[in-house]
Amino acid sequence: MAPSGSRSIKKGCQRVLYWIPVLFIALIVAWSYYAYVLQLCIESIEGIAEKVIYLLVYHVIFIMFVWAYWQTIFTRPMNPLKEFHLSYSDKELLEREDRGESQQEILRRIAKDLPICTRTNSGAIRFCDRCQLLKPDRCHHCSVCDKCILKMDHHCPWVNNCVGFANYKFFMLFLAYSLLYCLFITATDLQYFIKFWLNGLPDTQAKFHILFLFFSASTFSVSLASLLTYHCWLVCKNRSTLEAVRSPVFRHGTDKNGFSLGLSKNFRQVFGDEVKYWPIPIFSGLGDGCSFPACLVNLDVEQAASPTGSTPVNKIAADGRQFPSKPLRESQSRLLTSTPSWTESDIATDKDRKGASNQAMTIEHEA
Repeated sequence: MAPSGSRSIKKGCQRVLYWIPVLFIALIVAWSYYAYVLQLCIESIEGIAEKVIYLLVYHVIFIMFVWAYWQTIFTRPMNPLKEFHLSYSDKELLEREDRGESQQEILRRIAKDLPICTRTNSGAIRFCDRCQLLKPDRCHHCSVCDKCILKMDHHCPWVNNCVGFANYKFFMLFLAYSLLYCLFITATDLQYFIKFWLNGLPDTQAKFHILFLFFSASTFSVSLASLLTYHCWLVCKNRSTLEAVRSPVFRHGTDKNGFSLGLSKNFRQVFGDEVKYWPIPIFSGLGDGCSFPACLVNLDVEQAASPTGSTPVNKIAADGRQFPSKPLRESQSRLLTSTPSWTESDIATDKDRKGASNQAMTIEHEA
C-alpha cells in the first residue's frame, strides 16, 4: 500500500507542477489585458474614436486568442482505436514467445489487417509495450501523458497537453492569434512608448504599464513569429516535429516526404476543405488520425491487395468491414482517396497502353 500511495502522491504533485507554465501564461495575459484596456486605452488615450477602435479590434483578437488557447489545452489527444490493441489471445501468444523474430511474426500477422505502412529503423512492426498496441502510422507514445497519441507532434508544457491530430489546428491558430495579439499591442503602444522617453506622458502608474507592455509584447512577437514560421513549414511539408527530427521509415526505407501530398492537400489535411472554418478554433481537419495517404513508390506487400485506384488506408479488413470507419463528407474523402498508388501492375498497364498507342500510330503512318 505504501509504494502505491507514494506513487499516487508523486503523480498528483507532478500534475500540479505541469500546470505552472499554463498559469504563468494566464497571469501574463491577464496583466496585459489590464495594462492595455485600463491603463492605456481608458487612462492614457484621449481621443474617443481612437479609443473605441483600439478596444474593438483588441477584444476581437483577444477572444480568438483565448479561444484557440483554451481549445489547445483542453482538447483531449486522440488515442488509437481498439482495432490496434492486442486481443487477449494475441497477448498470450506474444508472452509465450521468447525470440524476437517469433514475436515479430505474430505482430506481422496482426498488422496485415491494419492500415500500417511505417516500421521501426530495423524494419520491425512498431509496437508499444506500455499500451500493448500496434502503433498506427505517425503515432507515438508520450512519456508525460503515458499514452500513445495519434499523429503526435510534441508535448507542449505551455499548454500542458500533447499536440497531435486532435488539436494541431488549434495549436496553429493559438500561435497565429497570439502573434497577432502581440503585434497589435506593439503597434498601437509604440507612440505612447516613445512619449514615455520624451516625458510626454503624465506621471502616473500607467506609464510604467505602457513601458513593460511594449517590451513584453515585442519580445514575445519575435519568439512567436519564429515558432509559427516553423510550424507553417511543417504543415506545408505534411510533417510533424518528430518526423522533422527523425524521418518516418517505410518498407522501402526512410522517406521524409512519405506523407506529403502537395501544398494544397497538406494544408487541407490539417484545416479541412471549408474555408469558413479555417480561422475558427473548431475541428475541421480530414481523416481519422489512424491512417494517412502515403506517396510511396513501393507499397507494403504485407498489406492486403486493395481495389484498383484506392489507397492502402481504405482497404477492407478481413471481416468485410471498411477499416477504419471514416464519417467524412465527400469533399474530405477525396483527399484520402485521390492519392495515386504507384504499383508495378499500374506501371505495366501504362506501358502496355503506351505500346498499343505507339503501334497504332505506326500503322496509321505506314497507311
